[in-house]
Amino acid sequence: MSEELELTDELAPPMANGEVLFEAPWQGRAFGMARTLAQAGAFGWDEFRAHLIRIIGLSDRSADDADDYEYYQHFLAALEAVLAEKDLLDGELLGARLAEFQARPHDHDHDH
Repeated sequence: MSEELELTDELAPPMANGEVLFEAPWQGRAFGMARTLAQAGAFGWDEFRAHLIRIIGLSDRSADDADDYEYYQHFLAALEAVLAEKDLLDGELLGARLAEFQARPHDHDHDH
C-alpha cells in the first residue's frame, strides 16, 4: 500500500506528546479498525480521508459552538461511510444494533 496512514491538519486526531489521545475505549477501537482495514486493503486510506474531510466540513458549516467538536464521532461516521460505500456494512443492521444497545439500562452488565 503506497498511501500513508496519516491524518494531519484539520484531520489530525487529538494528540499529546506525539501520541494519539482517546477519551473512551471505543475511540481507540474505531481508530485501530480503520487503520487495520485500510492496511488490509478493504478500502484506500485516501478514500477514508475523503469521507472524513466531507463529514468534518459538514460539521464545521452546521456547528454553533466549537466546544461541541467531537473528532471521534466524525471519525466513526467516516469509517461507517467508507464501509457502506464498499458494501462492507449494512446500514439498517447497524441502526438496529445501535437502537438495541441504546435501549439497555445503565450498568446493565454489572452485578452489584
